[in-house]
Amino acid sequence: MALRPVHVNIKALDHSVVGRFWAAALGWSAYSAGVTTYVGPVGGPVWPDPVGVGIDVIPVPQAKTSTKNRVHLDLATTSAAHQAELVARLQALGATPADVGQGEVPWTVLADPEGNELCVLEPRESYRDTGPIAAVVVDCTDPRAMARFWGKAIDWTLHEVTDDHAALRSPKGVGPYLEFLRTPDVKTVPDRVHLDLLPYPGDDQAAEAARLRALGATDLDLGQGDVPWTCLTDPEGHELCVLAPS
Repeated sequence: MALRPVHVNIKALDHSVVGRFWAAALGWSAYSAGVTTYVGPVGGPVWPDPVGVGIDVIPVPQAKTSTKNRVHLDLATTSAAHQAELVARLQALGATPADVGQGEVPWTVLADPEGNELCVLEPRESYRDTGPIAAVVVDCTDPRAMARFWGKAIDWTLHEVTDDHAALRSPKGVGPYLEFLRTPDVKTVPDRVHLDLLPYPGDDQAAEAARLRALGATDLDLGQGDVPWTCLTDPEGHELCVLAPS
């Protein structure tokens, strides 16, 4: 039994606008076949993507608060020129500079058109083969505890764990990292961004949800009603969904 992250779920007032932004930002395509906008690599809406992690933008009636998201995307670059070009291009697409208290750092912090934070990283060798998304970054108070939970929750491989940082990646050695970064603040509002997890064909969704509960996950009621996915939170309260097997 195992789960795999299949996309980053982003809530938005206007899912089509936010979806188009992220598609243009990543050089991917946006597909709006239903009430959400799915963003994935060019070539057709293959889901789940065999290499990367897509983005699913879903409509909600509430705007983002001023509170910083506890989950954000880091974007990879290959050179200083590429970093500068990407920052300029994102701002032309509607991104705005964001101050999250980062101070003087070599990366650039921006927010998408609805205020969701993102970082455009300086070139780093560890992200040279991730594709446009270097990492899905989760703020937390205890990276070691998050590594223990998520290392058992999903089938990704643990690459690093310290008191301040933990990183996992697909065992195929492709796509982005999932990283947990120690921060001094604690979660106070529902996440605007979360991960959706998918069982492998033949695995049981209910059994997978039960396994996560045994690891420390908690049921979450967002008023979702009768839906084909299961809403949970990890031990630090970050939302996640277990989807029905494809």
